[in-house]
Amino acid sequence: MVHPSRAIRGNTSHLLDGRRVLVGISGSIAAVEVPKIVRELIRHGAEVRAVMTSEGTRMITPEAIEFATGHPPVLKLTGGVEHVALLGPGEGRVDLYLIAPATANTIAKIAHGIDDTPVTSCASVALGGGVPILVAPAMHSLMGQNPAVVESLGKLRSWGVEVLFGPSVEGEAKIASPEEVAAAVLHRLAVGPWKGARVTIIGGASREPVDAVRSVTNRSSGATAVALATAAFYRGAEVELWAGALEVPVPGWIPVHRWSSVGDLLTLARRRRAELRRSVAVLVPAALSDFTLNPRAGKIPSRDTPHLTLRLVRAPKVLPELRRLAPAPTRLVAYKLLAGGGAEALEREGRRLGEEVGADWVVANDLSAVGATEASILVLPKGESRRWIRGPKAEIAGKLLDDLGRELADILPEPTRNPKAPSKVRADRRP
Repeated sequence: MVHPSRAIRGNTSHLLDGRRVLVGISGSIAAVEVPKIVRELIRHGAEVRAVMTSEGTRMITPEAIEFATGHPPVLKLTGGVEHVALLGPGEGRVDLYLIAPATANTIAKIAHGIDDTPVTSCASVALGGGVPILVAPAMHSLMGQNPAVVESLGKLRSWGVEVLFGPSVEGEAKIASPEEVAAAVLHRLAVGPWKGARVTIIGGASREPVDAVRSVTNRSSGATAVALATAAFYRGAEVELWAGALEVPVPGWIPVHRWSSVGDLLTLARRRRAELRRSVAVLVPAALSDFTLNPRAGKIPSRDTPHLTLRLVRAPKVLPELRRLAPAPTRLVAYKLLAGGGAEALEREGRRLGEEVGADWVVANDLSAVGATEASILVLPKGESRRWIRGPKAEIAGKLLDDLGRELADILPEPTRNPKAPSKVRADRRP
């Protein structure tokens, strides 16, 4: 019989294959969310163990945690020195210690070196031995505003502990969602060429205004751009998503800069030229209008306008300006959409676009991919033969980044981010 925890391993990705995560569970009612967090980590390939305070066992049973992880949790420290075995030097050492939920009591104890529970003792060993720690607080919002708690969290951050806040709802600082926690773990434990690299992704549809309320737009859900931003973040990149009109939600841990028209996008690019230039890659799956118009002031009255003629003019081109603002060695990845014509037409038009705008890679796809959950894309690296990537958009995004990362491996600098330093995931949130 295969334990349920093993049956789901790697169902979402294999980015945490071979990585070991220890989850410390303290006495908040948010502990009931821990099995979901554990399962999300396992779906990315992680091996998960757990340690619990006695108060934590009052909120959720050890049997439930054993079911979620596939291992009995540590409930007390014995002659087996479990805290040292799991977090000290040696073959069994975990890669990250996640304390979720972290109560005000547990946070204060860790900040002041008090080791009177298995969870806090594990934290002491992790801090002393350099194991990354991620803390997901859960408490009443007024407790989070207690100066002692604020001071304790500040002290933990100064030691390299990452603090991951969830939303504040009805006076409660909720624990971060399983997806947010998994994203933070993936980002912190990422290895490879994207670790610490800046990536800019431009997606969504442009909207060229007709008047104050109407616009002319292109078909685009923005799903490809969101999938690329998510996949890059999972791989440790410092991501910016420049988003036009989207039909899909953006994860809360992805920084977003909004634009509407092609003119807005060009203004944004020039304003953030320094960030563009520092990007190792700029990927542009946006549906950008080829035409614009001079909008009328206010709203055109439909009652008094039985016929309306729009005069469209050519919109300025964005890709050449991006190439100018972000010259080599930044990799510019352009997207080309065709409505029919087959593989040869995709390659021909994709190559032509690459030459016109100076793109390093062109990704060509057919109109059938717009709004779909799965797609087939034709990847055209400059000076190389074409190749296809097929599957769900999330998988395609990961495969494309992995392919591009292999090309960039020789030119990317070593990650400059301190591996013990917290990432920017929800860092601006306070309980």
